[in-house]
Amino acid sequence: MLIINIKSLVGIHAPSQPLRGKDLDVLPSIENAYLRVENGVITEFGEMASLKSFEEKTIDATGQFVLPAWCDSHTHLVFAGSRETEFVDKIKGISYEGIARKGGGILNSAQRLNETSEDELYESALLRLKEMRAMGTGALEIKSGYGLSVAGELKMLRVIKRLKKTQNIPIKATFLGAHAIPKEYKKNREGYLQLIEDEMLPRIAAKELADYIDVFCEKGFFDTTETKRILEAGKRYGLRPKVHANQLKNSGGVQVGIACGAISVDHLESIGDEEIEALASSKTIATLLPSAAFFLRLPYPPARKLIESNAAIALATDYNPGSSPSGNMPLLIAMACIQMKLTPEEAINAATINGAFAMEVANEVGSITIGKKANLIFTKPIPSLAYLPYSFGENLIDNIMINGKFQ
Repeated sequence: MLIINIKSLVGIHAPSQPLRGKDLDVLPSIENAYLRVENGVITEFGEMASLKSFEEKTIDATGQFVLPAWCDSHTHLVFAGSRETEFVDKIKGISYEGIARKGGGILNSAQRLNETSEDELYESALLRLKEMRAMGTGALEIKSGYGLSVAGELKMLRVIKRLKKTQNIPIKATFLGAHAIPKEYKKNREGYLQLIEDEMLPRIAAKELADYIDVFCEKGFFDTTETKRILEAGKRYGLRPKVHANQLKNSGGVQVGIACGAISVDHLESIGDEEIEALASSKTIATLLPSAAFFLRLPYPPARKLIESNAAIALATDYNPGSSPSGNMPLLIAMACIQMKLTPEEAINAATINGAFAMEVANEVGSITIGKKANLIFTKPIPSLAYLPYSFGENLIDNIMINGKFQ
């Protein structure tokens, strides 16, 4: 297939590491371009003026921008049921911690998930994934963490593995058994930590159900000592660390994540100069989740400070039923520009190539590069790239290509 007359082919680069600082604001493109796809892979691109005669099927992209599909590196896509009653509680002023104390939040989702069949979980997650793909997502990470039991966590991870096998986009699985302390272990934290270490992790590793391990390092959930212990246990089974860090309070999660070699620390609504400095001098990616801050009415992560300090950032949706019930990456990019003052170029890089690095698929997707998968977004005719986040209420995606095929 040959795509011709592309108004602008965006994201033409292949960095060897996540983009930082001023480099994040550079989004190479070709105006009036063509792109050739063979067997689902990008094989050639350039200016229309340099295109010689051709015989294969052509797609005319006049007026359209073509960019790499979004890489959403933090989701909780597998869950049972919505939590809009808690949404109303939040409107009435009950805090996230307050909802959790009365049995809501993560524990609510855990109860529902353990009562739901594996097939039902798969079908509902598949529907959400298809909706995300229609909005341009071409790779994603999915976490467990709503099981909080051996059977529940394994069930979630089997659903994710099934999605990996049946869907045609890169999917990474993260074990998040340390998402909360389940009710039955409320007075026996050590017992639950041992359950993770002695029962969950060996069985997950034996069935190759996860790529990463994650911990919700937060007051009322898991402290830094517990976080380090669980991450190190996961590493012994070949799972690379990620951390939910500093969402509600400055929890120390950033430092513990960096010390454990985490590929990313995610959220970061509550960080200071010390954490920013630590991230700037590390290889750990700061994954920002502005739709969670929006939904919970929290301060947005200090994206500009992170960028100006030379930390690597990625953007992800945190799609989950309690604090970010949306997988809408275009809206997320608009939030990043409007609320966190990213330029459109910075936001798109953070949601594509840096997101790909945050789940170790940058060799497959995240940019327009010869040899990468043809996972592409075709916009409707728009006047400029900045129009994407500017006109946040419009659906500006005309078509999605996955592995060289329109969806």
